[in-house]
Amino acid sequence: MKNTRLWSKLGLISLLTTCLLVASACLGDGAPSEDSVVEQLGKNANEFEYAIGKHGGTLTSATISEPLTFNLAISTDASSSNVLGYLFEGLTETSWLTNEVEPALAESWESSEDGLTWTFHLRQDVRWHDGEPFTADDVDFTFNRIIYNHDIPASSRPSFHFRHRDEESGVWQEAPMTVTALDEFTIRCVLPVPFAPFLRSMGTSIYPRHILEQYVDDGTFTEVWDIETDPAEIIGTGPFTIEEYVPTQRVVMRRNPSYWLKDEAGNSLPYLEEIVHIIVPELEDELASFKAGESDAHGVAGKELADLEPLQEEGNFTISKRGPAFGTTFLVFNMNPNTDPDSGEPIVDPTKLDWFQNVQFRQAVAHSIDKAAIIDEVQHGLGYPQWSSISPAAGDFHNPDVQRYEYDLDKANEILDDMGWEDSNGDGVREDSDGNEIRFSMVTNKGNTVREDAADIVFQGLRDIGIGVDYEAIGFDLLVSQLTSSYDWEAIIIGFTGSSEPHYGISLWHSSENLHMWYPNQAQPATEWEAQIDEIYVTASQELDHDKRVQLYHQAQEIVAENLPLVYLTLSERISAVRNVFGNSVPTLYGIWDIRYLYRTDE
Repeated sequence: MKNTRLWSKLGLISLLTTCLLVASACLGDGAPSEDSVVEQLGKNANEFEYAIGKHGGTLTSATISEPLTFNLAISTDASSSNVLGYLFEGLTETSWLTNEVEPALAESWESSEDGLTWTFHLRQDVRWHDGEPFTADDVDFTFNRIIYNHDIPASSRPSFHFRHRDEESGVWQEAPMTVTALDEFTIRCVLPVPFAPFLRSMGTSIYPRHILEQYVDDGTFTEVWDIETDPAEIIGTGPFTIEEYVPTQRVVMRRNPSYWLKDEAGNSLPYLEEIVHIIVPELEDELASFKAGESDAHGVAGKELADLEPLQEEGNFTISKRGPAFGTTFLVFNMNPNTDPDSGEPIVDPTKLDWFQNVQFRQAVAHSIDKAAIIDEVQHGLGYPQWSSISPAAGDFHNPDVQRYEYDLDKANEILDDMGWEDSNGDGVREDSDGNEIRFSMVTNKGNTVREDAADIVFQGLRDIGIGVDYEAIGFDLLVSQLTSSYDWEAIIIGFTGSSEPHYGISLWHSSENLHMWYPNQAQPATEWEAQIDEIYVTASQELDHDKRVQLYHQAQEIVAENLPLVYLTLSERISAVRNVFGNSVPTLYGIWDIRYLYRTDE
């Protein structure tokens, strides 16, 4: 049996060889060099040691995001998970220093030699926020009654879909792992196939059986813990609870005094007494709040850097650059051929569906997007043109050699001309070969001014090649609803959260999943290239040889770039500004602190 009882050491690991930057010529004068970024972030992680902190104090940040639900199990938006992540934990967690998997609610584990059977030994000193003990029954309940309950749209289910091909029929099959409570503090998981990111996936949140089982039993689980719920009713094991939520104003998290983790001196964590998220209407308001001293940390947009840099000494803060973001931003077209079950009408107008499904049309659109203008005008030189579906921040999983669609209006116009789509009446908008004006609606989320400004450049490029666009910025909750439930949209500019582990993109890339945005929940892959990506993502998740996994994901990125279901824009530079009043904080490739160890030095 393999034993992983020891915690991962905090040394520098091979992932620090990550290729962080695209060619510096694309970035402008403000771009850091690859060597300096990697070297400094690696040095930070390698030299970091936790100090013994003190209790008390508040961390305040300003954000345009607010939660859409308090039910993390069914949440599909980052706004909700960013809040609820303080309340819930998994059996494992990933280090912000090394990206290594470490124990959390499980203090140790063993696996069989074939990697199919895993036994987790749970901590025996964990209590839910209401004082009830955390046990193996909660883990059993979370997997067997929530994640594997197909009456519940559990957002973590894609990470635990174990697909395999039937040897006789050649058809893909799905099988769950079995999760069994062996005793009060021991869980056994038996996988149907090997799964490379299994330990990382076991960071999925665990939920309280004694609170939620009744709602699973009576079929109302999707209605419990909605955004109208008294925050005191949201029960987790995490280091904070929600003390107050005032819509459009603030979310206040309060220290959990009974949290299980201790520092090396035996002091209970977390150190901070309170975390406050001030909710503001626009990204500019986040900056104004930070400059006014109302918030302690700020994610710096490229256009803000020149303004903020000279204020560091006066404002008592430090700005850190950490390379391109893991998350991606893109333009996506609705290629869903289904009909609305209520009206019986097509989800997408058949004429527009034909446009969107045409890869030549998408290639022309890709050539119309001026990434350099987005980097220069919106990100102020602190951005990276994106060509591949996996960010360079993911290290060797990133394929830098995929097909590229450089900004080239002549090429875009040539593609459309060859398709027979011409502006026959001289009004500036082309018609397709059947005489239909090529015009569609495009939306992005209101309040994210960086995304809105990028959308303006996309709009201009489309107009320059004779494509008519009715552009509007709408509320984020409406946008999410359109993407995941009503499907009532034509084109959207949106982002997708990334990670150092490519498999976690399977909810976007597998054709059967709800976040396969352009055509979700397919019974069978609609195209051969989607079938290929499906197979690659499944195969790569089961491949335990790292180099072979890299090759598979490189192949998937090539297929994506060739077929362009998503037309990528740019990656932002990760820049953070933090007041110089916090201990146990340092910028690394993966984060700037573990919130449990963060403490104020000025109180």
